[in-house]
Amino acid sequence: MKRLVLFAMSLALSLSVVFCQPKKLKVYISADMEGIAGVVSDDQLGPGGFEYERFRQFMTKEVLAAIRAAQESGAAEILVSDSHGNGESLLIDQFPPDVRVVRAWPRRLEMMAGIDQTFDAVMFIGYHSSTNNTQGVRAHTFSSARLTRVALNGTVVTEAAWNAAIAGYFGVPVVMMSGDDAACAEVKAALGNIETAEVKKSLGFHSANTLTPEASQALIAQKVKAALGRLKDFKPYVVKSPVALDMSFKHYRVVEVLSYLKGVERIDSRSIRWMGKDIIDVTDFLVFLLNYNVGLEP
Repeated sequence: MKRLVLFAMSLALSLSVVFCQPKKLKVYISADMEGIAGVVSDDQLGPGGFEYERFRQFMTKEVLAAIRAAQESGAAEILVSDSHGNGESLLIDQFPPDVRVVRAWPRRLEMMAGIDQTFDAVMFIGYHSSTNNTQGVRAHTFSSARLTRVALNGTVVTEAAWNAAIAGYFGVPVVMMSGDDAACAEVKAALGNIETAEVKKSLGFHSANTLTPEASQALIAQKVKAALGRLKDFKPYVVKSPVALDMSFKHYRVVEVLSYLKGVERIDSRSIRWMGKDIIDVTDFLVFLLNYNVGLEP
């Protein structure tokens, strides 16, 4: 009888240890570059820019600050999406060995490739405001060279809101974003009171009052920990299905040709509307439009 009692006590203790342990989190980080501290122009944003190599370092360190803060908050798995330019900006040799990285294009779900229902939280690092925002540094939506408006179900969206809708399809909330003041205000208007790290204040499309890299990294780490500390406060951002996608182009010719396709409605000289069954459906449509070019053909 004594042995039975001891066994029962041991089992109860073991179960209490198991069930009292905090849940190990799985975190998705999507990283862009326009919203990194100090970024203001093409000089920082692409190969050939005289500051690009330095700012790849700064971008990497801001993402690394988010990674370390997430791990300190209990994240056991982290997937990072390298989502700027050619998708090869992050210096991945600086990341911890247990972090995985999505790189290069084309890829399904674009800036959210690899997201699924197993994640607990999504974070956006270095994001910017939409092409319709008059205040943000380097404000654009997906393609500054091609698009002037992107809307879902009649609501103009930022890249952050679109990507949050993809995460929301899988039931995963966006909990934190870093970028300039215009981007932070815009994302809060769409997603609610998520944690935001304002790393610079916009003075114009090509100018800003910015934190230093060290200060921005510390702020990002602080906001990541704050977000994961109140994870229960966030809800997935869900776009109602079916989804009406409106896109306005800088040039009318592509709109004319797209209107030849069944299901594509030309709503004005430079705009189309396409109905998808859900956000994943319209994302596939967007990915094709943004990535197809003759150079892909053998």
